[in-house]
Amino acid sequence: MTEISLRQRLRAALPIAMKSRDRAATAALRATLAAIDNAEAVAPDAEAVAPDAEASGTSLAIEHIALGVGATEVARRALTEDEVEQIVRDEVAERETAADEYERSGYADRAEQLRSEARALAAHLAEV
Repeated sequence: MTEISLRQRLRAALPIAMKSRDRAATAALRATLAAIDNAEAVAPDAEAVAPDAEASGTSLAIEHIALGVGATEVARRALTEDEVEQIVRDEVAERETAADEYERSGYADRAEQLRSEARALAAHLAEV
């Protein structure tokens, strides 16, 4: 039996949450999937964006610039299942902390919304 990754489960849950009009789950899933995608992004190479190309030994002449579709693409990082799980746990913790702050500030409705988002994400963690 093949085990479905946490990321795949989150992606599969998004259209279900959207169809059931569960705003809290939809918002939490979208934000968490975006956080996972952002974590996979590769930091730009410092030399590639050097403001002074002459000093770094590279040339900005057109014949030295990569051209064409995908010429400057870099492979994204591949996150492990543990890293994805940690991102989801961080998202849950962030929502719970913010809910506590809203509760203390007297915004119980917003606090409950954040707790609902945290529960939606925690349900996917329980499957791990």
